[in-house]
Amino acid sequence: MTIIELQNALGVRPDGVWGDLSRKALLGRFTSANTAALPAERIKGFAQRLGVSARQLSAVARVEAAGSGFDAAKRPKMLFERHKFHQYTGGRHSVSRFSNPQSGGYGENSWDKLLDAVATGQVDAAFKACSWGKFQVMGAYWQDFAYASPYALAHSTVESEAGHYRLLVLYVEANRLQNAMAALSPDPETCRAFARAYNGANYGQLAYHHKLAAAMKAAP
Repeated sequence: MTIIELQNALGVRPDGVWGDLSRKALLGRFTSANTAALPAERIKGFAQRLGVSARQLSAVARVEAAGSGFDAAKRPKMLFERHKFHQYTGGRHSVSRFSNPQSGGYGENSWDKLLDAVATGQVDAAFKACSWGKFQVMGAYWQDFAYASPYALAHSTVESEAGHYRLLVLYVEANRLQNAMAALSPDPETCRAFARAYNGANYGQLAYHHKLAAAMKAAP
């Protein structure tokens, strides 16, 4: 996607200049009118698609998501990974606050970094370098999930939390984690497979299998 194509998607003059109007348009397009928690019946539908219980899916949400999928500005939660942008662009824009071979800078505003990264013209790389929504799924999965572009994956999280759960479902399906999720129970040992796959090799040090087991106990 070029800046002109992004401007067309945002409904602003497609002049290829990434100025204040374009930046404000993107922030406006990513502001949701519905930031409510997803109703239980909708969660149950996503659980059925995965072949797991609503309790198991809710336990994963309790552990892996930090509350609402939206921030105080009513935008989907997003984290810009500067080292990913560096990787996707061959370091052409390093070192800057949005491009660096080292991870970090997490105390800085991710939306500002995304807007600055887009200004380089590397629009797809900018949206790929972000983790999106309640479950922080990377934009780099856009092709695996059959979205038209990294921007399309990102924007799918705006309308409601349903888009966030859909990304989680697609992630679980793409990585074949249905059986691991279906094994979740109040016993931490049954939670190891999912924790290892979802949270990485250090899951044990961070006790994610215990957190998932505790969430299973607490889930209705």
